[in-house]
Amino acid sequence: MARLRIEESPDSDRLKESPAGRKTSDFMEDPVNDNTPKDGFVFIIIGKAYQEGGDEGIDIHIMLRAPDDDTAVRDALNALTEEGFSEADLDQIGMLMGAPDEEPHASAYQGALEGEVAIIRFG
Repeated sequence: MARLRIEESPDSDRLKESPAGRKTSDFMEDPVNDNTPKDGFVFIIIGKAYQEGGDEGIDIHIMLRAPDDDTAVRDALNALTEEGFSEADLDQIGMLMGAPDEEPHASAYQGALEGEVAIIRFG
């Protein structure tokens, strides 16, 4: 995947926080799909994040709950921005079908179920 430059959206001041803690605009509605769990799926995103001016990235796993993969990527990038990262290479995305057995992923999964965006840093 290509490296993504993380920038604040010009529409971010027009966004409101949804009940799930995500920011949405007034004209965005949740899609109606009987196959989608009410609270969304738990996604894991694997990649590398870069601090401003940093050459070496930090390996990351991000776990979060979202209704679809586009929303998951957008929410992950917003969380990385809040943590001070300026760029990210997001290599893989997938849905978790159950709780992981080992830490730190087990705690991150629980946090995702509670609406948090969990960022696991390696190295």
